[in-house]
Order: sequence, then C-alpha cells, then structure tokens
Amino acid sequence: MSVTLLAGSATASVALTGAEPAPAPAAASTLPAAGAPASPAAAPVQNLIVGYKSSATEASSNKAAADDATAKGKKAGNKKAKFDRRLGTGAALVNLGGSVAPAAAADVMAQFRADPDVAYVETDARAYAMATPNDTEYAKQWDLFEPTAGMNVPAAWDKTTGSGVTVAVIDTGYVAHSDVAPNIVAGYDFISDSTGARDGNGRDNNPADQGDWSAANECGTGSPASGSSWHGTHVAGTIAAATNNAKGVAGIAYNAKIQPVRVLGKCGGTTSDIVDAITWASGGSVAGIPANATPAKVINMSLGGSGACTATYQNAINAAVARGTTVVVAAGNSNADVSGFSPASCNNVVSVAATNRTGDRSFYSNYGSKVDVSAPGGETRRATDTPGTVTTPENGILSTLNNGATTPGSEIYKPYQGTSMAAPHIAGLAALVVAAKPSLTPAQVESAIKANARPLAGTCTGGCGAGLADAAATVNAVTSPTTPAFENGTNVNILDNVTVESPITVSGVAGNAPAALNVNVNIVHTYIGDLKVDLVAPDGSVYTLHNRSGAGTDNINQQYTVNASSEVANGTWKLRVNDNAGGDTGFIDTWSLGF
Repeated sequence: MSVTLLAGSATASVALTGAEPAPAPAAASTLPAAGAPASPAAAPVQNLIVGYKSSATEASSNKAAADDATAKGKKAGNKKAKFDRRLGTGAALVNLGGSVAPAAAADVMAQFRADPDVAYVETDARAYAMATPNDTEYAKQWDLFEPTAGMNVPAAWDKTTGSGVTVAVIDTGYVAHSDVAPNIVAGYDFISDSTGARDGNGRDNNPADQGDWSAANECGTGSPASGSSWHGTHVAGTIAAATNNAKGVAGIAYNAKIQPVRVLGKCGGTTSDIVDAITWASGGSVAGIPANATPAKVINMSLGGSGACTATYQNAINAAVARGTTVVVAAGNSNADVSGFSPASCNNVVSVAATNRTGDRSFYSNYGSKVDVSAPGGETRRATDTPGTVTTPENGILSTLNNGATTPGSEIYKPYQGTSMAAPHIAGLAALVVAAKPSLTPAQVESAIKANARPLAGTCTGGCGAGLADAAATVNAVTSPTTPAFENGTNVNILDNVTVESPITVSGVAGNAPAALNVNVNIVHTYIGDLKVDLVAPDGSVYTLHNRSGAGTDNINQQYTVNASSEVANGTWKLRVNDNAGGDTGFIDTWSLGF
C-alpha cells in the first residue's frame, strides 16, 4: 500500500543532497509576559488560597477559618497570618502579613496540606498580560490566536510550552531550517527503497529530506509531475518552531523537541516502512535498527491512503499507545468519509479534520464519525478556484519550508492547506498537555482535548468530531489546582440486615479517575462493626472501604483513598452499605468523591 502526504496544496520546494547531521539542540526560548518577574518561583508571596473539604467546619464558618489560619501560621513561625475573606468559590484567602519569601510561605502551606480537612492550598499567584511573540511572521498565524477559528494557543503558554516532550514527525524527513533547528533531535530514515529515498541506500540514521519530486506518470499512469513539498519540515514548524527569537513563526509547543522520522520519498511511502517507524518512534524494537534514545510521547502522521484501517496499522498503533505515546493522524483531503482512509480510521488515534479561517470545515477535509476533533487546516484557495492555484494565501497555515523545486534551496516560510496542517496543531497541543501533566495516558490526553473543544463558529457537514480544539481550555482543565468534587447529601436509611446504595453521577472529568481518589464518608450508625462499606465504580468494580471493623464504635466519618486509575471517571458511582446484624441502625448522611 502506498501512502502519500496530506497537504491540500503542496507547491514548494527542496531537499538535501547529502547526509546532514541533526543540529545540536539550542537553549529553549521562553516567552516573557509584560511586567512579569524574571523568576516567578522567586517572587514573594502575600496570600494563600485554602480550599476546605465540604465536611470541614472551616468550609462554612469564617470564625473557624480565621482560628485555623492563625494557628497554622504560628506553627510555621508566622505570627501575622490571618483569615482575610471568603472567595466566591468558597475558598478562604489567608493573608501572610505582608510579602514573605517563598520558603516561608511553603512552611505555612505545609501546615495546611497536613490537615485532612484541607482539599488544597495554593499561592495567590499573579497573572500578567501575555506578551506577543516577537517572531516576525507571528501576526499571520491566525490559526493560533484569532477568536473565530484560531486554537487559542497563546493563553496556554503561561502554563506549558512543551518542555521535556519529544514529538515524532513521521513524514518526508527534515530539510535544514534555522527556525526549527534548535528543537531537532536525532531521528531515522525508514525508507527501504533506495530509489524512492534518493539517498543511494536503504534505511539509515539520516532523516534528511532528499526531496519528493516526481515526473509525470512516474508514480503511476496519469500521475502529474510535482515538485518537492518539504512537507515534514512544514509540519515540524507548526508543532515546535523556535519562538520569541525575532524571526519567522511561532510553534505551538515551542519548547518541545521534534524527532524527524522519514517514511515518505518519491511516490509516497509503504505501510511496512511506516509501521516500523511508528514502532521505533514510540520506543519499540525494530530488527536491525538501533534503539531510539529519545522515544516520542507524541507521534504526528500527516499521511494516509485509501482503504479502511488494516490489522498491520492497528497493531502498530495499539503497541505505540500501550507504550504511552499519543498518536495523531490527519483525516485526509478527499472531502469524503474518513472511514475509507487509513491510518486515520484506526482505533486509538486522534483523527483530525481541518477547518478554515471562518470556522467551517475546510472544503477538502474528510469527515465522519471516526473524526475525533478539528483544528485549523486553512484554505489557500476557495473550493471553486482552479485546483493547484493559490488565491488566498493569507488563509492558509504559515510554517517553515524551503524554496528548492527538487533538491534543497534556501529556507523560506510558506502557507499550505490540508489536514496535514491540522494534525500538527493537535500534536502540538498534545505535547503541551503531556508537558503540563506527564502522568496522563494517551487516552486521557485525547479525552482532555475532545472534552474541552468548542463548537465550530461555522458549519461542518458530515461530522467534525468534538469540535475545534481549544489549547487554553484543554491545558487549564488538566492543570486546574482545584479538585473536582461531587457529593450526595441525601440521607439513606440503613436498616438491620439490608444493603442500601447512594449514587453520585460524575460528569465533565477528563479521562480516568486518579490513583488517589478521595472518598469522604459520613455514616451515622451506633455499631459500625455491623457494616461493610463499598465504593462501586460505574463499570461495577467494587472497592471495599470498611469491612465490619470497629465493633461498637459509633459512626464513620472518614476520608478513604482509592486507586481508581483503571476506572473511567465519568458515570454513576455508588456507596454501598451492607448491615449484617440486628439491633443497631443508622443512615448514610453524606458522602463525596474528590478527583
């Protein structure tokens, strides 16, 4: 099976004629905010925000909260700490008596964290107006910031820029570009056919893009002549072009690393080469190929071919996801149902449709129930314009490129259109998410992106997944300092020798439940040795909290911690109580779940 790139209008150039070593990574750039301190971690702290559990007296009594703040401050050596006011969320604002050093604030915070009645404590941090990147072409990157159809990326940069995450771009390889070079790490060339690879050999450790130009009929009867696309370099720039370096464009995850993995050459690439690339990029073993020293946490595949997902693709993708790698795939540019294209129709991938500058599905983009989410793919021409022309370049996706018609020339910037351009927006967002919360599984990354997408401003016939991805909303959801809590305060009577249940329906929580799910239980009963108390997950799994211990002790008022990381968070959870004796009764007063 031959696979091709998925840019809708590839009209550019150029490649490398010889082996070119990957440049050494340069220092990552940072994006300062106007008025922000040089080192936020060293900024003095004036206030703390303390969230008490709903069962705590301090959660509703200002006097109790004031007494608690004073007592904890004194224990930490701060005699000036005092309750200031109640926030609209119900949290308590604690004044530390002026600006104190971060270490002194940390001492007070430690006192709060040690209290089981405290759900969370954090500093009352300052926010600043986001500085605009000084990249010279940034103003043309509508796909990052325009409110109508942009992906709301700048607002995510104050929390994450992709540091520590490697994104494998499985594509045409990489042609040297100074705006991407600082973020390149060693990749690999998986093209087995030396003729298609144009490098005189088979697989090797040089992923340099040699150009994918072809003559008329060279790739099949009726195939047109085409120039080199430098497709992989365009994709790489969208994901992680260096940012705030006073040149070119800004990358979405501009402190992430790009691992170029070459699978597409003249006339596309083969399934066998691509699945080996998926395996290697995600840290798996491929016979005859050295181990990947920097396995990718995210894979971008802006490529595809006709036909439903094959077992070969699915097996490679499943194994990559099992290793902890999120796999992002372009939906395709045939204005057809994605179910007829692979690997976009495979399970366990994030399949991405393309949208235009007005928020509609791009005229070329595939669609359907297999699409997971949409992202800007642009339109360098209107649907009615002559195919192959570029009539609206301002509405395309601007990124890094080369001007060589066949072999490499000079580096340039150029707008492309395609689901090839939409997919790296999601790969970049996945890198931001993984950097912000490394513990997330690929399923949780995908769930967070989809759960926080917003409706398209325009229309989508055929199905565009969860909507237009929103970077800031997704990052905020996974980094929120507050713990989502759900409570049932309806009394449920516990009679002798019966089993009763109290339900809580959880919604709006991305992915699985945490490994430390807090279960707060308040049961009024005169003989807790009679009781067995279980937490029942939405799928019916049972976690025992209390099992007929405590003999004649009255009441259960306790927080339990359950490893529920294998359970999907959303759904109906139940507290099940079995009374297995006579003579003592009671009721479930309240219980809650803290995620």
